[in-house]
Amino acid sequence: MSDGTEKVLRGTCNRTRSPLQGSILVASSLEAGLYDAMVASRAVVCGAGGLTGHMQSICRGRGIPVLRVDESDLAGVTGEVTLHLESQSIIVESDTVSRAASPEAGEPSLDDLGSACAVIADLQDIATINACGPDAKRVDSFFIREEFLCLAAGLRPLDSMGGSPADITAYGQAVADRLCGFVEALLPEQRLVLRLLDLRSDHAARVTELAQVAVEPNPELGLHGARWLLGSNAYRDALHAVLGSLRERLGDEAGRVHLSVPFVNDAEEFATLSRHLELPADVPVSAFIETPAAVHATAAICASGASELFVGTKDLVQFYLAADRGNHLVAGSYQTRHPAVIDGMRRVVQSARATGTPVRVFALGADLGHYLEQLPPPDGYMMCTAELQQVILRS
Repeated sequence: MSDGTEKVLRGTCNRTRSPLQGSILVASSLEAGLYDAMVASRAVVCGAGGLTGHMQSICRGRGIPVLRVDESDLAGVTGEVTLHLESQSIIVESDTVSRAASPEAGEPSLDDLGSACAVIADLQDIATINACGPDAKRVDSFFIREEFLCLAAGLRPLDSMGGSPADITAYGQAVADRLCGFVEALLPEQRLVLRLLDLRSDHAARVTELAQVAVEPNPELGLHGARWLLGSNAYRDALHAVLGSLRERLGDEAGRVHLSVPFVNDAEEFATLSRHLELPADVPVSAFIETPAAVHATAAICASGASELFVGTKDLVQFYLAADRGNHLVAGSYQTRHPAVIDGMRRVVQSARATGTPVRVFALGADLGHYLEQLPPPDGYMMCTAELQQVILRS
């Protein structure tokens, strides 16, 4: 479900929930509670999940390969094992030596990416990109989800939002603390884009101790993203605490942190949320286009004041094709190059460019070449850290 720089690797299985540096994490499925163990691992073997699940995306960003096996075979993955990513197989107690993957001719270069944006999970990802030499400065932005900040900092967002004003402020200051470290790691012309909290109920239940979390039959289509943000005054106050703390600590450098609204459907929803959040006029607020409704509302969302657009390809695919991106049973139907998906992405890019609004498209490394051929040029492409690093070094 996620590739790495090595096609064959060997290690000791870790079947606990505790981090064991350099091990191969073995779990029935990937979820937020495994974050520390996951990022410490060299590879992951799991029994469920999909290509573009959130935890799989973190692995892709870190270059950690993820291999899914049948649940019935998971018990046999123990001790010393060797993973063969190309053949998608596992050998127990093998002495196979790792070998590095060789680049393929004709792969996309950094010049093809426009204003490149790195999708990151933590501070280390910025260091990884900016250590790539002079070409690192061509990555002009880093994109991070607020929930990933929470995972790394041990924060419980819904518990904080349901607490006292002091709890809400403390949450905002904790997020700002993390962001300050990120800003300090940026090169002079780079910026950071924070995707506002988008915690689905099934994910929220795993990181919440005090607040009540609704049980939804279909969390992907439930109360999250812009819908949840619109109903939370506490989050508005927490976001004000974030911005206030950034201004106090960073001064003018706080302007390098931009905001992005997740899971928005149309211009009215975007405009209503902008008013609800009561943000200062000088704070750029962009929109994520990741539903078919948003595709058709692109021009109107731009006219409503969106500073920028990000095409959330992973969600866009699952909603266009009615195929859960986290369910391996429908992996054959989840097609990132489906003509309907390409048509939707093309419409977004054309509408945004017509209104003069910058637009960036997320691409898996395997799809980038196809998108370059099929789409009109956006302002830039977004890629996970490890895949973008390979493009930079190859260039």
